[in-house]
Amino acid sequence: LNTAAIQQAINAVHSAGGGRVNCGPGTWLSGCVDLRSHVELHLEPGARLLASPHLEDYELLQAKGFNADAAPEKSAHSLLRAVEAEDIAITGSGTIDGQGLCFYDTGQTTGKLDKPDTPRPRLVMFYRCRSLRIEGCAFVDSACWSIWLMQCENARINGITVTGDRRMRNVDGIDVDACRNVTISDCRFDTEDDCIAVRAIQVLYDTPAICENIIVTNCLMKSGCQGVRVGCPSDGVIRHVTFSELIIESTLNGIMLQNPHRYLRAGTPGAHIHDIQFSDVILTCERTPIGIIVDEGIELSRLSDLSFTNFRIRSGEPCKVQGSSQTVVRNVRFCNLSIETPADSAFLSRHCEGLHLDEIHISSTATGEAP
Repeated sequence: LNTAAIQQAINAVHSAGGGRVNCGPGTWLSGCVDLRSHVELHLEPGARLLASPHLEDYELLQAKGFNADAAPEKSAHSLLRAVEAEDIAITGSGTIDGQGLCFYDTGQTTGKLDKPDTPRPRLVMFYRCRSLRIEGCAFVDSACWSIWLMQCENARINGITVTGDRRMRNVDGIDVDACRNVTISDCRFDTEDDCIAVRAIQVLYDTPAICENIIVTNCLMKSGCQGVRVGCPSDGVIRHVTFSELIIESTLNGIMLQNPHRYLRAGTPGAHIHDIQFSDVILTCERTPIGIIVDEGIELSRLSDLSFTNFRIRSGEPCKVQGSSQTVVRNVRFCNLSIETPADSAFLSRHCEGLHLDEIHISSTATGEAP
C-alpha cells in the first residue's frame, strides 16, 4: 500500500512551493490521498494508480461548509481529493483504477448489481478548489461517481477517458456541482449512469449553490442511462451552460432536465434553471432523446430559456417538454432537428409557454401500418 509514500511526496512538493509529483510505470496501490495547492500529480505512460479495495483505507471528506451527511449515495469518500486548494492538477497518460467491483457483491450472475450497504468511494472529489486541471488520464471502474467537482472555480478538464463496468450503480463520468467557469473538452465516456451531470445540490453547502458558466464541447458519450443530466428539483441555481459538438449513444435517454418526486428534498425552494444551450449533437437512444420534464406536484423557481440547435436524432420515444401545473416551462427553442423514431409522436408538450419549433424534420421508422 503506497498511500503514505504518495502523500509524503505531495506534501514535500507543496512545502517546497509547488511542482510535479511523477508516478512512474507500474501499478501503485493506494488509499485516500490529498492533493495540495500548486501540486501536479502526473501519471507517466504505463502508470496505474490502483484504488484500495478496503473501505478503511478511505477517509470521509469533512470540511467547513460541507454537509457530508447529505452526500449522494451516502458516500463522501474518494481516492484523490482536495479541499480549498488552488493551482492543482492530475495529468498524464496513465490510469486511475477504482476497482469498483470490490465494493459490490458480485455473486449475482445477471443484471445490475445491488447497491452495497457500505459507502462506495469515488475516484476524485475536489471541494472549493480554484484553478484546477485534469488532463489526459484514463479513469476506470469507480465504485460510484467518477469525478465530482464541488463549488470549484476555474476548472479545465481535457482529453480524459472515463469508463465503468455497467453492472455497478451510479457510475457517472463527471459531476459539476455548484461550480463556476468550468470547461470540459475532447473527452470520452462509457458509463453506467450520467456521462456528465450539471448540478447545484443546495443541501450540501452552507452558501448558495450556484452553477454557472459551464462549457462542454467535443465529447463522445456512451451511457447505460443518459448522456447529460442538468439539474434536479431541489437544486439551487444553474445557468449559462453550453454544450456543443457531442455524440451521444445511450441505452435509455439522451439529454435530461428531469425533475421527479424521487429526487425532491423536503423544504427546498425548487431549482432555478435557465440559459442552457445545446448545439451540434448526434444522438441515438432507445427512449427519450431530449426530456424537459417536471412531475405533477413539483414547483420549481424557474425552468426557462433552453435551446437545442442542429440535432440528428434516432430514438425509440418522443422528445418531451412537459411542465407541471405548478411549473410552466418557458421559452424553449428547437431549431434544425432531424428525428427518426418508431413512436406515434415525435414531440410531446404540456404546461409550456414560448415553445419555438423551426426546421423540424420527422421520419417514422415504424413497421406495419402505424399512423
